[in-house]
Amino acid sequence: MFCPVCSSKNTRVVDSRVTSEGLSIRRRRECEKCNYRFNTNELVEVPDLIVIKNDGKREAYSRDKLQKGILRSLAKRPYTTEKFEKLISRIERDIQKLRKKEITSEKIGEIVMRRLLGFDKVAYIRFASIYRAFEDVSTFQTELRSLNTKKNKS
Repeated sequence: MFCPVCSSKNTRVVDSRVTSEGLSIRRRRECEKCNYRFNTNELVEVPDLIVIKNDGKREAYSRDKLQKGILRSLAKRPYTTEKFEKLISRIERDIQKLRKKEITSEKIGEIVMRRLLGFDKVAYIRFASIYRAFEDVSTFQTELRSLNTKKNKS
């Protein structure tokens, strides 16, 4: 790990803590050259996962692509960076629990929708409208009624 101030390679870990969700490790580090202290976060990475698209093409899983898609549905919605990172980590954990080397984009979409439902209902509807390709107002209304039914059961 390089020091962000002097770029020295000689840094040491002063303290390590697992985050409250258990999804990452926060480390306090100190540069042995300039004594600057800084924090790092280590995330569990989804290893060598191949996503099978609807057209049959295969591509490597991309956390960045997942984040961008969800961020579009969260436009102008209130959320913190910390809560967003937890959402992404939970989605990736759900993907990892499947223990597969290949996953369909459809399955990822279902996982995202399930997690968004508890995170932000407006973002859920926005994501669902694109993911499920609502073709008319009645399909959209059906999804809204379904959402209200789920809300009343909670």
